[in-house]
Amino acid sequence: AADKINLIPQDFFAELCEQIIQHLNRKIPGVNTAELCQRMQTSGIEINAGDLAKIANIVSFLFSTAARNNLSTEELVTTLGNAVNALPKHAVQVIRHVWNEQGKSISVSEDAKNMATVGQFVDIKWKLGVAMSSDTCRSLKYPYVTVTLKVADPSGQITDKSFEMTIPQFQNFFRQFKEMAAVLETV
Repeated sequence: AADKINLIPQDFFAELCEQIIQHLNRKIPGVNTAELCQRMQTSGIEINAGDLAKIANIVSFLFSTAARNNLSTEELVTTLGNAVNALPKHAVQVIRHVWNEQGKSISVSEDAKNMATVGQFVDIKWKLGVAMSSDTCRSLKYPYVTVTLKVADPSGQITDKSFEMTIPQFQNFFRQFKEMAAVLETV
């Protein structure tokens, strides 16, 4: 991972670290590595989303472990310096700065340590479409609904999950949401 971190300029790496700290503090649902990767590629940096996601996971693990062990900035930097695959100097400087400024704000409660995490819902988008024809059928005129869910997985990576439904499936989906809303009203 150290060689991949070397590809990331200091300002982008700092932004990644800031987002990770915000995610660990539960201020944002996750780190949007796809969007950050796209901006990096637009800037001419050759990195793929998978590598950036791995780097985000590593840095997230680093910060959460440091918080759990209540490490000071110097203890964290010393630990990083003793690592087998030493991080690039600019990365260590960013980690030092971010941890020094915001590291103590990461709250690790006992409940959070012991709780199994699941993904977090971020956003939903939908669109109605009509399939007019295909190569095997000339006249479909078949309506469908495409739903895209934006979900932050437990590590903080934001991903899109898309699926299509027929109109009867969508009506059932909608009915179930109305039932959930009715139950939530009673709580």
